[in-house]
Amino acid sequence: MRDNWDDLRIFLAVARGGGLSGAGRVLRMDPATVGRRVARLEETLGQPLFAKGPQGYALTEAGSRLLSHAESAEAALGLGTQAVRGAGSGMSGQIRIGAPDGMANFLLPQVCAEIGAHNPELEIQIVALPRVVNLSRREADLAIGVSAPTAGRLVVQKLTDYRLHLAASDEYLARHAPIRSLADLRGHRMVGYIPDMIFDKELDYLGELGLERVGLASNAVSVQFNWLRQGAGVGIVHDFALPAAPGLRKVLADEVSITRSFYLVRHADDRRLGRLDAFSDALVAGVRRELLRLEGLT
Repeated sequence: MRDNWDDLRIFLAVARGGGLSGAGRVLRMDPATVGRRVARLEETLGQPLFAKGPQGYALTEAGSRLLSHAESAEAALGLGTQAVRGAGSGMSGQIRIGAPDGMANFLLPQVCAEIGAHNPELEIQIVALPRVVNLSRREADLAIGVSAPTAGRLVVQKLTDYRLHLAASDEYLARHAPIRSLADLRGHRMVGYIPDMIFDKELDYLGELGLERVGLASNAVSVQFNWLRQGAGVGIVHDFALPAAPGLRKVLADEVSITRSFYLVRHADDRRLGRLDAFSDALVAGVRRELLRLEGLT
């Protein structure tokens, strides 16, 4: 029985990591050993589970069928472990949450640190990605997105609304022409996303304002934020990030005010895990509380 679960655990790591090396890092095993274990499982089942291609290991039809059963076994094991440990002992184990880098940089550290302080046996990992986190490949246990996904076996909960404004540094504003209207922005260097790397239409803030030219562009919010702090231009900033840069000022605050939403996303098969339920509840409460605090400072 143990060998069967170990083989499934290795299979899941390869399916989620897309290759032997990534799975080996997660499992702390040599990639060659991971490959031998996968080959052994394929031999036992009499079916190839992966097809190796330029992008790594892709699931075959048989592998895709096995994936849902392996995930169900994983969920059942997690549920049993949680039941044995007892609900009153606090959360434990490892939870990985994927989020856009704006939230990952300016909201999640404080919230997750507080949750961790109350649950010393819990390991929390934040994956900050300027793209949508793939829960089907188990890149994370939970994901936060800026729009609600409509495909896949997912459970979606609206987390909170948040606000964004144009901003620039005091230094930049002192050195350049006044900005009294949207039309004035055309004479200023704009900071924003690389247009063809915007992974969600909700992030196309400058396009929504009719500003097509982006003089300084990055797919990472943290890079854009640092450009603005250094006085390099004008760009859209999360209100909850502004307290981290006292030298930034809102620009055209009455004319340009953008509201967006964060959504918490879970895989449907994880709904039975009390540990993820407890973490989700703490995360939602913490994010809402911290967002109100930070936006109130602006």
